[in-house]
Amino acid sequence: MKQKLLPTMIGAVLAGGMGAAQADITVFGHIDTAIVSHDADNGFVDISKMPDEWFSNIVTTAFSSRDDINFQCTTCSIGFKGSEDLGNGLQAIFKLDFQFDTINRNKGGDPGSLTDRDQWIGLAGGFGKVRIGTISTGYKSHGAMIDPLYRTAAQGRSNGLQSFLHANAGEDGEGRATNTIRWDSADFNGFKLVAHYTLDSDEKDGSGGSDEDNDAYGIGAQYTNGGILVFADYLTNDGDDINNNQGDITAWKVGGKYTINNFSVMGQYEDIEDKATFSGEPGRQAGTWWHLAGTYTMGNNMIYLGYGVAEGEDLVNGLFSAGNEDSEQTAITIAGTHSLSKRTTIYAAYTMQEQDNDAAINAFLASPPFTTVPGFPTTGSPVNDPEKDVFAIGIKHKF
Repeated sequence: MKQKLLPTMIGAVLAGGMGAAQADITVFGHIDTAIVSHDADNGFVDISKMPDEWFSNIVTTAFSSRDDINFQCTTCSIGFKGSEDLGNGLQAIFKLDFQFDTINRNKGGDPGSLTDRDQWIGLAGGFGKVRIGTISTGYKSHGAMIDPLYRTAAQGRSNGLQSFLHANAGEDGEGRATNTIRWDSADFNGFKLVAHYTLDSDEKDGSGGSDEDNDAYGIGAQYTNGGILVFADYLTNDGDDINNNQGDITAWKVGGKYTINNFSVMGQYEDIEDKATFSGEPGRQAGTWWHLAGTYTMGNNMIYLGYGVAEGEDLVNGLFSAGNEDSEQTAITIAGTHSLSKRTTIYAAYTMQEQDNDAAINAFLASPPFTTVPGFPTTGSPVNDPEKDVFAIGIKHKF
C-alpha cells in the first residue's frame, strides 16, 4: 500500500520544504529477495548485457567455475513520486527512484550507495505526458507488461527470454535511457503512442577518436481492450561502426498478451541488428529473439511456463568466430507463485539457458589474443553447448 508523507517531511527530504504543501507525494518501493543456486558451464556467455560487454564477460568469467548458492536482491528500490495541480487540466509530475541491495553492503569496492533508476520531471495534461531525465524506453516498458516474473530472480530479461534492450542503462539504446525526453500520448479508446529521444553526451570513443554525436530514439504503440494487449516498437541508437562502442543497433518488435478466465498467453518477437566492428570483422547480425509463455491462475496461486529462442549470425560465442557460424540460444522458465496479500508474493522458479557452441569456437576462444589478456583464466576449457541452470526461491514485497 502506498504511503503518504507529511508535507514537512517531504520538504526536508526533497526540497527544503518549499511548495511541499501543494504537492501530492507518494513513497513507493520494491523488495525482492531470493536464495538462488547458479550452475553455469565453462564457456557460457551472459547475453543479457549490452554487446560491448560480451567480450569482457568471456575474458573474466567464461572459463571460471560459477556453481554457487547465494541470496540475491533483484532491483530492490525505494522512491518518491508526485504531482502538483497547475490548473486548466495541467499537472507537474516527478519521480525519483533509487536502487539498493539488501544482501550485500559492499560489492567489489562499491560502498553500497544508492543507484539511480528512473528519475525525471515533466508535465501531464490532455496531450498525455512529457518527461525529461533518466527514463525507461517504451521498448523496455512493453516487455515488462508481458512478464509476470518481472523484477524477480526469474525475470525474462535476465534469463534469455527477452533481449539486452530490456535491461542495462545508458544512452546507446539501453532499456533505461539517460539524457532523454519521453512522450506518452493520452489514451484514445485503448490506443496509446510512446516515443523517446536521447541526446548524445559527445563522449570520446574507446580509441580516442572523434566525438560521438549519435542520438538514440524510439517509437512504439499499444492497444488494450479487456483481456487483449498488443504492441509494436522500433528502436535505434543511431550509432556507427567506428565511434560508437555498441555499433549501429536497430531493433523492432511486436508482441502482446491475451487473457481469458484463468489463462493468459503472452510473447513477443524481436529483430535486432548490430553493425559494430570487432577485431576487423565486418558488422554482425545480432539476430532474432522470440519467446512464448503462459500462466494459469488458481485463487492466489499462479503457474508460469516460458520458452524462447535467440538466433542469428555471429550471436553469442559465434560473435568471435572467424568462420561466421550461426549460433543459437534456447531458454526455458518454469515457476510457481503464491500471493500472501496484494503486496507480498512468494515464488519458486527454475530457469535454463543453453547456447550452441561448437568445438571450433571453443578452440578460438582458448587461443590468443584471448589467453594473452592479463587476468584471463589459464585453467579449464569451455564446454560444447554450455548451459546455465538457475533455481530460485524468493519473496517479493511492494509498497
